[in-house]
Amino acid sequence: MATPLKYLSHYSVDIQQQVSKLIKEDSLKAYLLAQFPEPHEISTDKALREYSLLIKQQYLRKSAPLSQVKYDDKIHIINNALGLHTYVSRVQGNKLKSKNEIRIGSMFKKAPEALLNMIVVHELAHLKEKNHDKAFYQLCQHMLPNYHQLELMTRIYLTELESNGNIY
Repeated sequence: MATPLKYLSHYSVDIQQQVSKLIKEDSLKAYLLAQFPEPHEISTDKALREYSLLIKQQYLRKSAPLSQVKYDDKIHIINNALGLHTYVSRVQGNKLKSKNEIRIGSMFKKAPEALLNMIVVHELAHLKEKNHDKAFYQLCQHMLPNYHQLELMTRIYLTELESNGNIY
């Protein structure tokens, strides 16, 4: 029985066949390690916040501030997502206060830095563009020119992660 490629279901049949072949040959891990030999070292919430704020400062200086950035153990299980951007508005007196939070799935604590970068860029883009529309993806590509390639690699990484565990 072929391994279901749920993370790649929206990609072309050609890409799915290439990944299926790597799985069949038991070489998907080797393929990923050739692309990304080392995991990143951003393992704490504080380091993740600093990393995210550097990217935000470079590309989204005038966007709303981030109140929290952290890894979250529950994201993948509950939301079937890689990261979450939450926006909360509260009325305090006669002022409207808003908070932006970014939560990244804990499975990315030991992932390639390029893939973590893609997830952070994706969540930061939601500060300006709430929907996954053309403007959203243009912003992602502005911040990370190879965004779409890294999104595909992230989905391939998740396929291996789910089947065989961490690659490192």
